[in-house]
Amino acid sequence: MREAKGITREDAGYRIRASESKISRMELGRVGFKERDVVDLLEMYGVAADGERNALVALAREANAPGWWHKYTDVLPDWFQTYVGLEEAASVLRIYEVQFVPGLLQTADYARAVTVLGQPGAPPEEIERRVNIRITRQELLAKQDGPRLWAVVDEAALRRPIGGDAVIRAQLEHLIKTTQDARITLQVMPFRSGGHAAESGAFTILRFPETDLPDVVYLEQLTSALYLDKREDAERYSEVMERLSVESEPPERTVDILRGMLADLG
Repeated sequence: MREAKGITREDAGYRIRASESKISRMELGRVGFKERDVVDLLEMYGVAADGERNALVALAREANAPGWWHKYTDVLPDWFQTYVGLEEAASVLRIYEVQFVPGLLQTADYARAVTVLGQPGAPPEEIERRVNIRITRQELLAKQDGPRLWAVVDEAALRRPIGGDAVIRAQLEHLIKTTQDARITLQVMPFRSGGHAAESGAFTILRFPETDLPDVVYLEQLTSALYLDKREDAERYSEVMERLSVESEPPERTVDILRGMLADLG
């Protein structure tokens, strides 16, 4: 809107009592928007239609409202809060997992077992809060406008007896149920495939409904995470994900594979 009106960043900054660099950071999404600033800029840019004006002001107000995960800041690191926010906004999530069942598909008991492994010595109330975060995140998949999930999971992650046989049995049964959701695609990367395209480990690609927003690749580490949004990085990981999808068992084989694993448990 600013460019269409031929207004400089300096003049726009002056209108909201800020600098040219502040306008640049706002337009690049590096700082938040104050509702008052949005109102002033819309007036400057000549947005007179109530519908458009109200919609943009509402967006600014919504963006400033804390997400549900903010009440878990005592157990949720800053670097993961960023991911939860991106996950909430995504239209497509493509996940490759080698160690565990993807968090969005975990049962509460499985999530609890994973959390205990990662947080040894944590008090029970902290463990439960961490589990609650994971289970609450899963509500995203039930929303009418929720994202499509496409997960490729290494056979090792599905066979690893996290929490014991009873927990993994319930987890496998849960995965079978999730395959009935048309928005969820689950593929298994079998042992017999040997080496494959994702030699670097687990990753998630997040795609957003706004076409001008780049894909983001999420790489989780032990005490931090990387967020890659350069086009060349996202394209490289997308290529790897496509190869993983081809090298894995087709989705229509997933239920039979999971039932076979259940049978192996006895």
